[in-house]
Amino acid sequence: MQAEAPQIEISRVVDAPRALVYRAFTDPDHFVAWWGPVGSSLPRTEIEFDVRPGGHQRWTEVSAADPDVQVQVDVDLTDVTEGELIDGLMHVTGRLPLGIAPFRTRLRVEFFDEADGRTRLEIRQWLPPEQTGNAEQGWHEALTALSKEVE
Repeated sequence: MQAEAPQIEISRVVDAPRALVYRAFTDPDHFVAWWGPVGSSLPRTEIEFDVRPGGHQRWTEVSAADPDVQVQVDVDLTDVTEGELIDGLMHVTGRLPLGIAPFRTRLRVEFFDEADGRTRLEIRQWLPPEQTGNAEQGWHEALTALSKEVE
């Protein structure tokens, strides 16, 4: 599941304070507004967060193009530091798009203060090689939506 180096490394500066950006990742009401690739939705009733070491984040992504595609994501949180870090093991299952098999990945998101009240996100993800392209595209789409949500 995990190579030594992450397959995805993204650094993005968001024009919002760190506390707000962290909340966007950890509060279901914020998360539902921006997470996921373009064309997917997250039913609020399908989101459950217990953000702490040993806790979890669970949600379902539903494809607008094909509502039968329902990706279930379950993150077992291994390390959480309020406002600074979310680290865990992600399990992706459910009714996945054609050609995508269930998989596991490690995900690490770090939050840093930048000048002028902005936040730098450092995202690392260890993936099966065949999932890297889809995941990277999904991250860029989600982070664009996040920027619009918090700015």
